[in-house]
Amino acid sequence: MSNKIEDDREKVLDVTRRLTQLMIDKNTVEINKLLDNSFTLTHITGYVQPKEEWLSEIEKETMKYYSFKEITVSVNIDGDKAVFIGQNILDARIWGTRNKWRLQQTMQLEKRSDKWIILKSVATLF
Repeated sequence: MSNKIEDDREKVLDVTRRLTQLMIDKNTVEINKLLDNSFTLTHITGYVQPKEEWLSEIEKETMKYYSFKEITVSVNIDGDKAVFIGQNILDARIWGTRNKWRLQQTMQLEKRSDKWIILKSVATLF
């Protein structure tokens, strides 16, 4: 049983790290494949952004991601549900302001057909 949990933990980490790299690569086609149809991103301002709007912002570069440095990660798995909490230093320009943001992302994921899908992400500062 612990091997399955460890395998799922690694898959969740792979998906969340891949998402961040795809944001930097501006690859919205591949990002879309990792996200649930009703995915939302809650920004540090509290604004809850629908998936289509966020992907459009990445494409237009009103949200431009440059690099990230992972600080800490944790994954809690309960059956086919997982919660990922990651703290990164994210170099990004968001709506005209570029900064090295100390972001904590809390993501809810669900396993579907042996694939982890991100349902929602909530960003806060740490």
